[in-house]
Amino acid sequence: MYLFLRNLSLCEVLFTTNIVPKMLQVILQGGSSISFAGCLSQLYVFAATGIAECLLLTSMSYDRYLAICKPLHYSSIMSFKQHVYLVIFSWACAVILPAISISLICFLDFCGSNTIDHFFCDFAPLIKLSCSDTSTVEFEVFAQTIPVFLFTFIYIIGTYFNIFLAISKISSTVGRQKAFSTCSSHLTVVGAYYGTMIILYVTPNRRQSLKVNKTFSLLYSVVTPLLNPIIYSLRNKEIRKSFSSLILQKL
Repeated sequence: MYLFLRNLSLCEVLFTTNIVPKMLQVILQGGSSISFAGCLSQLYVFAATGIAECLLLTSMSYDRYLAICKPLHYSSIMSFKQHVYLVIFSWACAVILPAISISLICFLDFCGSNTIDHFFCDFAPLIKLSCSDTSTVEFEVFAQTIPVFLFTFIYIIGTYFNIFLAISKISSTVGRQKAFSTCSSHLTVVGAYYGTMIILYVTPNRRQSLKVNKTFSLLYSVVTPLLNPIIYSLRNKEIRKSFSSLILQKL
């Protein structure tokens, strides 16, 4: 699990450093400029880290499913090599899939306004600036979001359904609480992350206003990465104990 958490932390670091500094500049200066290549680079890193996080969260749900539902087979199924394979697969998809979308965007014509009504180069506001046919790009991105976001979310829900069934069969209250505590942090992060991403990228763009788009983008680009370290760290007894000792020393 810590191998997945390290890679998830790397995703969050790349995600926030890619979005937040430019966002703060836009807010403080009332606007900012960015080159076309810089805009596409920001969009690529944003999409890559989003895909990697979805696949890592899915791998973590599979890991929790095996640990709780098939504990005797866990060490034989989820070896260290299997963990590494899942991480490599997640990052490989994250590198390859956004490159297809970016290459299609490069062939679009941008001959009108060059003002993006957003605090970073997101897909929907960028596509609105194109004066050529964007149906191919929109279909390709929508086709990617179905397996990457929707199918992985359904898989996670399915694994947790089996996990809850297994936990309900545990006779002792302490055992149920211990089993549930191992996956409650992950489930909280999944709900916060997937909720906003599915609303933005699975729902057709024409049904969303730009204000709604920017609001949900702010949630998953700032609020969710801020909460993730708190959710995962402060539920760990050793970290809470070390944190309390540090505060007492300072006082």
